[in-house]
Amino acid sequence: MDGSRRENDAEHSWYLGMLAMTLAEHAPPGTDLNRVVAMLLVHDIVEIDAGDTFIYDDGMLATQAERERAAADRIFGLLPAEQGKAMRALWDEFEERRTPEARFAKALDRIAPLIANHRTEGGTWQLYKVTAAQVMRNVKIIEEGSPGLAAYAAGLVEQSVRQGHLAAS
Repeated sequence: MDGSRRENDAEHSWYLGMLAMTLAEHAPPGTDLNRVVAMLLVHDIVEIDAGDTFIYDDGMLATQAERERAAADRIFGLLPAEQGKAMRALWDEFEERRTPEARFAKALDRIAPLIANHRTEGGTWQLYKVTAAQVMRNVKIIEEGSPGLAAYAAGLVEQSVRQGHLAAS
């Protein structure tokens, strides 16, 4: 994105799938990338229904789990039982970050907006007065899925602070 508008849900899902393939070398050894892409797609369909949560909005974060669980119940309940059960299991795995695939998928989901904000000279960070400390909390989640991507993300945060695109604290 060039910063002139926010990406839509379809663009975001496509971008995450491409990011998974592009950054596959940073996944833990033996990671099933098809499963990672499936998780990314399934998690986004729930977010579309529940409404996207701005990661730095404490009010929205307080209701996120409840809204997303209700959306998952509704969406996956529309499917034939076996399909619904399989997709719900993928979504739960992603949300709980209980496998290397889920942790890598979550890392990609967290690094994508970080890259976008860095690329757009602070983007929503500046608009909402986000600090480096807030962004670094997400880098910890990225580290769970890929230490290499976390190091890259931390470098982008430092560079954004130096360039004046992100408040130091």
